[in-house]
Amino acid sequence: MLVTTKTVDLEVGGSTMRMLVTAPRDEGRYPGIVAYSDIFQLTGPQVRMSTRLASYGFVVATPEIWHRVEAPGSAIPFDDAGRTRGLENAKKTSVAAMDADCRAALDWLLADPRTTALGAMGFCIGGHLALRAALQPDVRATACFYPTGVHDGALGSDADAGTLARLREITGELLLVFGARDPHVPAEGRSTIEAALDAAGTRHETKLVDAEHAFMRDEGPRWDPAASDEAFASAIEFLRANAR
Repeated sequence: MLVTTKTVDLEVGGSTMRMLVTAPRDEGRYPGIVAYSDIFQLTGPQVRMSTRLASYGFVVATPEIWHRVEAPGSAIPFDDAGRTRGLENAKKTSVAAMDADCRAALDWLLADPRTTALGAMGFCIGGHLALRAALQPDVRATACFYPTGVHDGALGSDADAGTLARLREITGELLLVFGARDPHVPAEGRSTIEAALDAAGTRHETKLVDAEHAFMRDEGPRWDPAASDEAFASAIEFLRANAR
C-alpha cells in the first residue's frame, strides 16, 4: 500500500510538538496509531518504521518526544554524545508532560475523519510511552518493543513514573516484545513486568526473541533483520486484530 507523508505541528503545554503523519494513500478509514521513537527522536530508522507501519493500513502519528527541549525537526545522532543528549532531554521532561503529549496526539487522530479506532506502538523509552498511552481508555491495542524503565519506574524527570501501579486502568489489549539479550530490560525486569500484568488482570501477550536491545532499529550493529521482521509481523497481526 502506498503511503503519504506530512508533518503536523500541535501546541502542547506552551511548546510546538511536531508529528510525522504517515498514512495510506488510498481513500478509506483506518486505525490510528501513535508511534513513539526511542530517545533519538525521528531518525531515519524511525521514519522508515512509521512509513512501513502506515503501509499496512494505519494512520500513524509519530511525535517528537523532546519538543520542550529540542527545536522542531531535531533528530539526534546515534553516537555517545547523542545518547547523552537524549537522556538529558528525558531528565528535563516530566511524566505529566509526556502524558499530555500523548493525549494531544490521540485527540489529533480522533479528529481525523480517516481514523476508526486508536492504538499505540513504541520502542525503548517509546515502548514505555506506548504503555502509558494504553492507560487512556480509548486506546484499544498497544505494542511495546523492549520498553525501558517500566520495571523500575524510570521515566523522564520523575523518580518513579508509577506505570506498573496503574496497569489495572488498561482496558485494551497489550503486546510486549523483548530481546532475550537486552541488558536494559533483563530477565528479572521482564519477570517484574509480567507479574504486575498478571496481578492487574491486564489482557496481554509477551513475545521473547533471541536479540539485543534496539534490534528493530535498522541502523547499527544491534539490528537483527530476521528478528525484526518476525516481531513486526506479530505487531501487525496484533494491531489488525485489536485496534478496531
